[in-house]
Amino acid sequence: MAPDVAWLLVLPLVFRTTLVTGITIQTAIKNFRTLHVDYPMVNYPKGFHGYCNGLMAYVRGKLQDWYCPKIHYVVHAPLEDIQKFCKYSESFCENYNEYCTLTQNSFPITICTLARKQAPTSCSYNSTLTNQRLYLLCSRKHDAEPIGIIGLY
Repeated sequence: MAPDVAWLLVLPLVFRTTLVTGITIQTAIKNFRTLHVDYPMVNYPKGFHGYCNGLMAYVRGKLQDWYCPKIHYVVHAPLEDIQKFCKYSESFCENYNEYCTLTQNSFPITICTLARKQAPTSCSYNSTLTNQRLYLLCSRKHDAEPIGIIGLY
């Protein structure tokens, strides 16, 4: 009977870990969609002083964080066009502990870069519009969803 009792004590820990991992992946998938895909591209009012300043105010609000990220990538293409590249992620990126892939197609991308020489309490961004391939983090090896952009090629 002791092994059954021990199993009953361990079982909730196993399920909690799996549940937390599942919630974390679902949050990462949702965040990718809301923070890294802007299609069709939104036009921010002039008061934001440019696309990236408006976008990064939204990103920081969504993440509920006052930290000013140094760089942020936004893709201006339908999510479905991006998702298909995570269908078969054969590479494992050890630095991120996730599967990753390089898209075969180039996408229109805005790179928001934190401006230098500004007040420490300010988050002012420069915008660069480019057309490049993406290094994507994927939620798993097969039939995965994109969960992050780790670079451009």
